Formats: sequence, structure tokens, C-alpha cells
Amino acid sequence: MDTKQKASLFAIASALVLAVSKFSVGMMSGSMAVTSSGLDSLLDVFMSAMNFAAIRKAEKPADDTHHYGHGKVEDMAAVVQSLVIVFTGGAIIYQAVHQYFAHQPVVYSTWDLPVMFLSLVFSFFISHVLKRVGDKTESNALKADALHYASDLYSNSGAIVAIILTYYTGKSFFDLLFAVAIGCIILFSALRILKGGLSGLMDTRIPEQMEQEIADVVDNMPYPFAGYHKLRTRSSGSKKYVDFHLLTCRKLTIEEAHGLASQVEQEIKRRITTVDLTIHVEPCAYTCELNELTCSVLKVRAQRRASIA
Repeated sequence: MDTKQKASLFAIASALVLAVSKFSVGMMSGSMAVTSSGLDSLLDVFMSAMNFAAIRKAEKPADDTHHYGHGKVEDMAAVVQSLVIVFTGGAIIYQAVHQYFAHQPVVYSTWDLPVMFLSLVFSFFISHVLKRVGDKTESNALKADALHYASDLYSNSGAIVAIILTYYTGKSFFDLLFAVAIGCIILFSALRILKGGLSGLMDTRIPEQMEQEIADVVDNMPYPFAGYHKLRTRSSGSKKYVDFHLLTCRKLTIEEAHGLASQVEQEIKRRITTVDLTIHVEPCAYTCELNELTCSVLKVRAQRRASIA
């Protein structure tokens, strides 16, 4: 079991404990703010379980029917999660409004506030772990999960404020207000998760910072490298697919040019560990005496650096 799967299992177990605790306390007090937070935690369990299944599937190697692997499963999981979250956020808002106008009483117990404070601490810790592992492994599923747990910080804080205000004022309006606010936060986080999932399914380019790292590797290579063009990138789950044309001095043999391309490939993979790289070698378009002193590409680079300075 790799790091991503362990992080996902940790999130499942933690969210399950929080969901049971908040649901039990919320049902006893009748607080929609606490109950909706419990429903949010139950949703976290579902999401993290789906992420765990998606991550396991995405880790499978390429086969006869999936030549590029199964990384898209992570993006599909993020899209499905966002749609479920939208439905849940809407249900929370509806139930809160219905309960308020039905004049159902809210009677807090001594457990409401401690449970919500505990949930706040847990949500922060879970979000931190998932974000750290998601950034390290470039997992869209874990990043989406971390984003949702981060939104729990706001919903839990809102529930705490609702408990305090409702308890001291005796007005259930505050419970309704923050329950609706929690529902809106859930809807907002769902839209962000949906955007990330759709970006992966639509083969959106990898982050600009990564593309710049690739450009830096090639641009800083000495003679007989001559630059590159036709750079294309896309993401599939945590995998980054990159291809471009590498230009080399036209005097090189096929074996020498292939060796230089391998050097570039190794350096890029050292910087971006999740990359799947395809390099097409082409001869340099310039005509010169084919040595380092007369290389036209090096002269163009020198002029460019001088103009920037």
C-alpha cells in the first residue's frame, strides 16, 4: 500500500469517527447546524472511500485496452464527488429552512460544543495531511479531498458560532443561518472540485510552473543542444504527459542525438517525478560551420541574455 492509499484510509477512519459523533449529538439537541456538519462528515467518508478506490485503480499499469494507464479514474472520481456534494449542500439548506419554519425546538446538550471543537481540530489535521501527500504525489483525488476537508474548517467554525449564539440568545434563527451558510460552503467547494476534475478529463495543460521547469532544462543545455519546439502537456490523474521536439546540431549521428535526448529526459524526470515524457529529435534549422564557436543558436541565446540584462 503506497502513501496515497494510506492517506486516503486515514481520512476515511477519521471522518467516520467525526460523522458518528456529530450525528449523535445533533440528533439529541435538534441542531441543524450540528446535524448538517455531521452530514458533511458522512459525505467525507463517502468521498474518501471513493478516492481510495479510484487511487487503487489509477495505480494499475497500462494494459492492452488502456495504453496510457488508468489515471483518468482519479479525475472521474473528483467529478462524481462534486455532483454528490452539490446534492448534499442543497439538501442541507432545504432541511434547515424546513425545520426553522416548522418551529422545531433546538436544545443543546453539554456535548455539542466539545464535539464541534474536536471536529475543527481533526478537519485541520486531515486537510493538512491530504494536501501534503496530494502535492507530493500530484494526486487530483487527494487534492480534491483536502479541499473539501479545508471547507469543513469553515462549516465547523460556523456550527460553533451558531451553538454559542443560539444558546445565549435563545433564538433558533442563528442555527438556521449557519446551517444555510454551511450548505453554501459545501456547494462552493463542490464547484472547485468539479473544475479540477473536468480539467483532468479535458486534458488541460500541466501547471505553468512545471512547463517552465522543462523549458529551463532544455534552454540551459550546452552545445550541441539547439533548443526545442512544439511542447505539449496534459494531466491524467497524478500522471503528467509531456512531448516536444528537441533540436540538436545537424552534424550528430542518430546514436549521439539519442544519447543527448536521454540526458534531457533524465534531468526532467529528476525534477518532475510523475512525468511520462516523449521526445522527438530534429536537426537544428540553422546553417553554420557545425562547431561550438560558430553555433548560431548559441549566438542567439547570448544576444537574448544581453538584451534582458
